[in-house]
Amino acid sequence: MDTKARVLIVDDEADIREFLSYNLTKNGFKVEVAEDGIEGLKRATSFSPHIIILDIMMPGMSGIELCKEIRSRPEFNGVLIAMLTARQEDQVQIESLNVGADDYITKPLKPSVFLSRIKALLRRTDINVSESLKFKDLVIDPVSFQITLHEKTLDLPKKEFEILYLLASKPGKVFGRDEILSKIWGREVIVGDRTIDVHIRKLREKIGDKYVQTIKGVGYKFVF
Repeated sequence: MDTKARVLIVDDEADIREFLSYNLTKNGFKVEVAEDGIEGLKRATSFSPHIIILDIMMPGMSGIELCKEIRSRPEFNGVLIAMLTARQEDQVQIESLNVGADDYITKPLKPSVFLSRIKALLRRTDINVSESLKFKDLVIDPVSFQITLHEKTLDLPKKEFEILYLLASKPGKVFGRDEILSKIWGREVIVGDRTIDVHIRKLREKIGDKYVQTIKGVGYKFVF
């Protein structure tokens, strides 16, 4: 497989870095590694990865903290983030997704399962189209992950942007929660209604309440 996709691995355990790097490189990925969050941020800036794999439990800057930092920077819009954890607690997984991770992968790792999760992330192209959506006071640009609202340009975190773009792609259509979860997070990632609600709330804080309408007990729709 000749993917040429760039993957950055950030993990403080040398054997994990070596194991993941070996299996990804063998399958055609271009790989760089970092041993902590600070180095990971530097390498993300210079390497421009398509996917970043972050260990949650790292000294100094944790994977959660690094994920937050990456999601706060417009230059990383579009990058996919998979959290790597040995912990099975729901709260850890929810926290990872709420700070902007696209997936989480649990240890111990099996090469075939790990590679399938990474490839599944790369296949999430349903809403990664190049057509801007234009409404009276709102323009949604999927290339820059920016919106223009009342002639003011705003950068949105990846998940908030994807939810808005999905809803706005079919104004008036009610998107059920399961459909939103499937299209934005993928079928292999299990998240709850709380995750969607958090992202919708943050989105409304930035664009106002009028564009995204809640259909109680069903889901959401875009109105203008």
